[in-house]
Amino acid sequence: VGAVVGATWPRQLLELRSAMPHTLFLVPGFGSQGGSAKDVAAAFDKNGLGAIINNSRGILFAHRRDPYASRYGETRWQEAVEAATRDMIEQIRSVVEIRD
Repeated sequence: VGAVVGATWPRQLLELRSAMPHTLFLVPGFGSQGGSAKDVAAAFDKNGLGAIINNSRGILFAHRRDPYASRYGETRWQEAVEAATRDMIEQIRSVVEIRD
């Protein structure tokens, strides 16, 4: 059993992670919908695991917004997708900590 908890509700993410420490979370709303890496940090368990962060629109359409639009444009959209994915991973890594 898992839980779907929006990235734009960080306080609830924290409460639910505390109540369900072993539950897998699907977290929509990162990026284009307003959720940030800081917002989703509480979704991860003490091992830095347990959450799948969704950013479909932000990644699939990265070539339509800066900084990716100016770097890659429409014709190199695949590279924009890759860059946006790598950036998202780095943003999340910067806030997820492993706790004892």
